[in-house]
Amino acid sequence: MDFVLADSAQTGAIYFMASEEDLRTGLSQPWTSIGLDANEMSLDGPTYEAHAHPRTMGSMPRFLGHYVRDGHLLPLETAIRKITSLPAQREHLEGRGLLKPGYFADITIFDPATIIDHATFTKPDQLSEGIDFTIVNGQVEYDHGKLTGATAGKVLRGRGWHASAN
Repeated sequence: MDFVLADSAQTGAIYFMASEEDLRTGLSQPWTSIGLDANEMSLDGPTYEAHAHPRTMGSMPRFLGHYVRDGHLLPLETAIRKITSLPAQREHLEGRGLLKPGYFADITIFDPATIIDHATFTKPDQLSEGIDFTIVNGQVEYDHGKLTGATAGKVLRGRGWHASAN
């Protein structure tokens, strides 16, 4: 309890619940989509969180680099579907997940030969490698390691969301 008090009750926990074999089995199933439950993370300033989970900075690069390219778990095209159109379909996100006229342009341009994560539990703020551009709603937000200042992202709410009556 001394630790919790010293940390003003901001202490979190990281749980290890699946073996590597279980993870590989789950990732390889055709019906599994991949999403991320981490909060956004700043690399500096008042919202910087020194003890975030490494998945905050490296989930998709780890999946594409470690499991897809290096581990040959599934073809790149199948992996891309698992992190784009399949989760968009499952969550009923209209106009997202595919590159089509009239759809929002959410695009990451990466090098399949070099993409990899570098975030660890002791250094979770390490940027991934192999990502050239990130385009959000048609605006370039990340360009070869630098943020552009564009802020085109917006909150996506599912069909069950209702504004509170305040």
